[in-house]
Amino acid sequence: MKNSRNNIWKRLLLAAGLVAGFSAQVQAQESPMEEDFFKIMRVSSPEGTLLEVGGLVVLPNGDLGISTRRGDIFIVENPTSARPFFRKFASGLHEVLGLAYKNGSLYCAQRGELTKLSDTNNDGKADEFETIYAWPLSGNYHEYSFGPKIAADGSFFVTANLGFPGDWWHAQSMAPMRGWMMHITEDGKMEPWAAGFRSPAGLGMVDSELFYSENQGDWVGSGGVWHIKKGAFMGHPASLRWTSMSNSPLKLKPEDIYAKIDPRLDTGKNGEQVKPENREGDKYVTRLDAKKDFPDLQLPAVWLPHGVLGISNSEVIKIPEDHFGPFGGQLLVGDQGMSLISRVFLEKVNGEYQGAAFLFRSGFQSGVLRMAWANDGSLFVGETNRGWGSAGEANEGLQRLVWNNKVPFEMRAVRAMPDGFEVEFTMPVDKKSAQNLASYAVESFTYKYHAVYGSPVADKKTNAIKGVKLSDDGMRARLVVEGLRPGYVHLLKLEGVRARDNYYTLVHPNAYYTLNSIPAGQKLSANEVSTINSAAGKQAKATSAAKTTGKAKTTGTAAPSKKAAAAPKEALTFEAVKPLLAKHTCLSCHNTDKRQVGPAFREVAKRKYTDSQIVALIHEPKPENWPDHSTPMPPMPQVPQSDALKIASWINSLNSK
Repeated sequence: MKNSRNNIWKRLLLAAGLVAGFSAQVQAQESPMEEDFFKIMRVSSPEGTLLEVGGLVVLPNGDLGISTRRGDIFIVENPTSARPFFRKFASGLHEVLGLAYKNGSLYCAQRGELTKLSDTNNDGKADEFETIYAWPLSGNYHEYSFGPKIAADGSFFVTANLGFPGDWWHAQSMAPMRGWMMHITEDGKMEPWAAGFRSPAGLGMVDSELFYSENQGDWVGSGGVWHIKKGAFMGHPASLRWTSMSNSPLKLKPEDIYAKIDPRLDTGKNGEQVKPENREGDKYVTRLDAKKDFPDLQLPAVWLPHGVLGISNSEVIKIPEDHFGPFGGQLLVGDQGMSLISRVFLEKVNGEYQGAAFLFRSGFQSGVLRMAWANDGSLFVGETNRGWGSAGEANEGLQRLVWNNKVPFEMRAVRAMPDGFEVEFTMPVDKKSAQNLASYAVESFTYKYHAVYGSPVADKKTNAIKGVKLSDDGMRARLVVEGLRPGYVHLLKLEGVRARDNYYTLVHPNAYYTLNSIPAGQKLSANEVSTINSAAGKQAKATSAAKTTGKAKTTGTAAPSKKAAAAPKEALTFEAVKPLLAKHTCLSCHNTDKRQVGPAFREVAKRKYTDSQIVALIHEPKPENWPDHSTPMPPMPQVPQSDALKIASWINSLNSK
């Protein structure tokens, strides 16, 4: 009863606005989270059914087609009901990692062919299997094939993975079309479309244009989304060994790339292959640099920062205009490793796509590989884990993401401006917070284009914000940002911006804008923007206090103890620290008791690091400490010291439990 009275009293204080600082703190705690708007629901399947989903497609009558990595295809009747009915349509196929429907038949990409499956006698099972086109295989375990996606003219697009012949840090094209996109017609004719793919699991057709997502690896500094054009080079040199084919749209050779960029074919004392590591302080090139020498190189429309917006990016899908409220028309991108979905807003600048990426929904039970829109406007999410690893408690699954028709307070879009960025919101913002420069922060960074597996964040800098102009309706804030850098990711942090009507914080306060090109246009003048900055006053007070403290030392007054910044001594529970673990995406890779993408928190506790050491490892991880984990943790310098200390304190408390 006492707690209830306290809550009532706090709400009365908040409503009355008696104490601005206290109200902001309380309201921030009460701000809704992503799960308050988008609910994850499980689709029940028959006992014993293993849904390691490789492909999803919704049929014209609303039934759901599912292909699995184990080679089965199911048709699910009434898939959005409480009791969906599963019917096995086909089995015995070879690792079906894509599924499409056309003119009464299903089409799938098996490991070595595009196959048409038809039910000619209408008994609910496929009885005719037709090879549309087959491509070579070397037999390497990593030669996955993905698709198909169907073009407006009814033709098909399929992508083929590179292989790992002797190690996993130098992917190779050991058979023709490995690392390529293939364009295939119904009559079995194939033309090479684009090259330079590494692991192109995320093929998507958006308004008759091709996009795909790639995950971090050699020659791929971080995950991202690329627009695919005929004749484009997507970045990995291995597939260029086949450009001598008479019908190749590319003439670039691997040697052309290696002449400019070291292929890092490092060997040990005995001639054995050695995994090349990042060289700190080395001279490197970015993709934008490389494009000057290789014009066919396609820049990513958006980077999806590794360990933040995923580690194994998957399917790209468009949100229909009348779905998911303010986000209609934008893209969703799954991630298999972190079991989450990101949202992408694209715009064209100087004829090329670029845009912003946001976290959208995390917490799926397994790795998100495929997505498809149900007829009721919900989103089917197909999941798999086996052999790849992912966050979540399950190895496979089929779930549904359902919007409750309530609009979250989010950045709807971020657009590039000649002198900065314009942020569009889903609801009006509080004028005082949105006109305060202290509510915003911008930093920029890039990735290395090199043969090393992934790239650290490179050349990171803080970009000063010179002013902000708020629209009259409170729906847009235009930021004047100093030092914009083409080819760099610009991270916009809006942690201080509040909603006008309820003072909520943004559900996701960070946006990652890939600024490939700065648009032309009119810049804002100094008299058009607000330059109010409450942080400047706080800094002045802090400086003054520091000077006072310094004087106190000379008169014998004790200096403040460094222990004041230490983690709280009281034991933190999981429920208490869970919001921080979720906010900083820790739960996407770590579980309390079991290994996921990264080690279990309890295993970290067994190492007996101090709290300060754990904080340092959060900000600057040392993958060599966990050599049996193939996916290195990215640096997380954005985690505030205070939050990191609480997380560290909780991790170490697990040693006593």
